[in-house]
Amino acid sequence: MARVMRAELAVEDVLARFVEEQALPGTGVEAGAFWDGFSALVHEMGPVNRALLAKREDLQGLIDGWHRSHRNAPHDPEAYAAYLREIGYLLPEGAPFQIETTGVDPEIASVPGPQLVVPITNSRYALNAANARWGSLYDAFYGTDAMGSLPPSGGYERGRGARVVARARVFLDEAFPIAGGSHADVRRYYVKDGALLVDDMPLVSPEKFVGYRGNPRAPDSVLLRNNGLHVELVFDRAHPIGARDQALLADIVLESAVSAIMDCEDSVACVDALDKVQAYANWLGLMQGTLAAEFDKGGRKVTRRLNEDREFVAPDGGTVTLKGRALLWIRNVGHLMSNPAILDRDGLEVQEGLMDAAITVLIGKHDVLRAEGLRNSHHGSIYVVKPKMHGPEEVAFADAVFARVEDFLGLPRHTVKIGVMDEERRTSVNLKECIRAASHRLAFINTGFLDRTGDEIHTSMEAGPFSRKDFIKRKSWIGAYENQNVDIGLECGLSGRAQIGKGMWAAPDLMAAMLEQKIEHPKAGANCAWVPSPTAAILHALHYHKIDVFAVQRRLAAGGRRAYVETLLEIPLASYRKWSEAQRLREVENNAQGILGYVVRWIDQGVGCSKVPDLNDVGLMEDRATCRISSQHIANWLHHGIVSDVQVETALQKMAALVDRQNAGDAAYTPMAPGFDGIAYLAAHDLVFKGRAQPSGYTEPLLHAYRLLKKQG
Repeated sequence: MARVMRAELAVEDVLARFVEEQALPGTGVEAGAFWDGFSALVHEMGPVNRALLAKREDLQGLIDGWHRSHRNAPHDPEAYAAYLREIGYLLPEGAPFQIETTGVDPEIASVPGPQLVVPITNSRYALNAANARWGSLYDAFYGTDAMGSLPPSGGYERGRGARVVARARVFLDEAFPIAGGSHADVRRYYVKDGALLVDDMPLVSPEKFVGYRGNPRAPDSVLLRNNGLHVELVFDRAHPIGARDQALLADIVLESAVSAIMDCEDSVACVDALDKVQAYANWLGLMQGTLAAEFDKGGRKVTRRLNEDREFVAPDGGTVTLKGRALLWIRNVGHLMSNPAILDRDGLEVQEGLMDAAITVLIGKHDVLRAEGLRNSHHGSIYVVKPKMHGPEEVAFADAVFARVEDFLGLPRHTVKIGVMDEERRTSVNLKECIRAASHRLAFINTGFLDRTGDEIHTSMEAGPFSRKDFIKRKSWIGAYENQNVDIGLECGLSGRAQIGKGMWAAPDLMAAMLEQKIEHPKAGANCAWVPSPTAAILHALHYHKIDVFAVQRRLAAGGRRAYVETLLEIPLASYRKWSEAQRLREVENNAQGILGYVVRWIDQGVGCSKVPDLNDVGLMEDRATCRISSQHIANWLHHGIVSDVQVETALQKMAALVDRQNAGDAAYTPMAPGFDGIAYLAAHDLVFKGRAQPSGYTEPLLHAYRLLKKQG
């Protein structure tokens, strides 16, 4: 790719043109000022970034040495914790404090609800996620297994439709009970003297009625609110369902994905300037309100754009305006990777996190400056999730980077709000100090079991063989990790100011199971949790109607901390290693199949997040976090002799053939068997056999290297 010089930076032409011709116009920032500011950021903060990465490796080397020297002795948790303090891994916890973040939108501060995470490089997915603020409960029940079975093939089945309507009426009775009646029996909803009457009866909680559309005597829709989330009852006698309904109720529309993360990190495959421009261009379209996606649906062309805001008549006759879109975060990459899109004055690749910080915040300024139209933040904030940080020093570095970016972009201090993902062990055990390091701009923390487990395996690689993956989840450290995240967040004043989040439901086709299990997230005090699709967001929203998250948070805060660092430092090693050969090989094959199913699409097709069928052909969402834990797990078993090189080679080849069969219907797919010498297979092979040598066990360095090889032909 051709490069142009900008303020001592060699920038690939396609990226320079995007910044200068698309991103900068309308921001009030001149090209020279941007490149001068970015160059200063790169050359002053880049060396600090690299020093922080070196410190990670130094600490890892010391921890490896500790475990090797104590391998034949019983684990001494007190001595281990003392050693971690001695080397500066485990830091003293400071005095109590409260975050001081201001200018936070209600979707972050005061409205608990589902959160979507989608690859920003796919414009259709990005628009679907942004527009998932509202969705049909009828469609979600009818089109999934949420009621216990999948819909029949063919056209609309009336019996199933009737069951959907009945189930939805149960939800209305639970969330919006009627004084002396049931929504199942209602024949008329109407508004009189600013109140909603249901067959002449009021709601038990009349204040839950917040608006309507149309004629108050026979409204087109009625707007209700429970636990901060809105529900719209849509009436239409001309609709096939409304026409058969005694109350003319045609649909129940739920406010669902209150917020969404547009991901530049684990769910994308961005390895060069062209990839980064695709990501940045979609983010620009979202911030300017102009993004559109055209696709075929049922044999016709469909164009998708951002939804408009929704307006209703308030009970007092005024206007209620609700956003039609989720509030959007942008997830930058972490501190680890560099990118060939820009070279510094010494010819070194620029740290990709610095590039993301400058360009995604520049693009966010378009929204900050908008006075009307489709706005993301009505409080003038730009929301950035910062993943994979190790400890408070790295959080402080991110805070300093965003301060520098705000300065050269002419933004007020702390315009950028950051989300700190609690997914690395050095962050977990120092979480309070990590929050303190960004206390003026922190607006989100969340737990991520997969990355957290991948880091646990790598950090404790020399301690011994780890349990099988299903048993790792049952160890005490994971419960302590989840509880401490919430408890420390509440101690630091996040309730009502910031999101405390939980991780992804990974099985997008298993909605009945999600309805049964994911309610545990709001019960745990999390005011947002990740879902894999707009439909899942609709169904997960039901949980936030059942659970008053802020009441849960008040109860938890009054009870004090439930878990402490000592439990987090428990290493989930195998306590019983007499596995049969079949059990060992099954575990390796399960890991290998997930790695290969994900990596083959990442390398060959540039798909960063895939629904990969597992060994039982259940589709599971895979991204780099799932790949990290699987590759580290096999690497750990190899290192400790639980399985041999030959057994792992055999498992990889067997699973490659299986993945080929599972992808047989994909015309763009390149089979791995029988040669096992393609770039994708070699990448997966290296992730396992070179897993111990990867920084913090991350998959990015190998994936990026092999993807670049693939793109170069």
